[in-house]
Amino acid sequence: MSKIAEDIKKRIIELEVEHRDLDSVIDLLSKSTQHEELQIRRLKKRRLQLKDHITLLRMQLVPDIPA
Repeated sequence: MSKIAEDIKKRIIELEVEHRDLDSVIDLLSKSTQHEELQIRRLKKRRLQLKDHITLLRMQLVPDIPA
């Protein structure tokens, strides 16, 4: 496996950990009686950005298949 592919896989793992952490924080804030909607929206937006970034990185790992 190339160095670039290894770096991409490591970055994917880092982003997945951050995504899971955000899931936990969002869940806790949502259950709180004093949760801030703006903060939750921002966290959800960040979580979505992470998911998109993970998807793009995974696409880089898939070799192009000639048509």
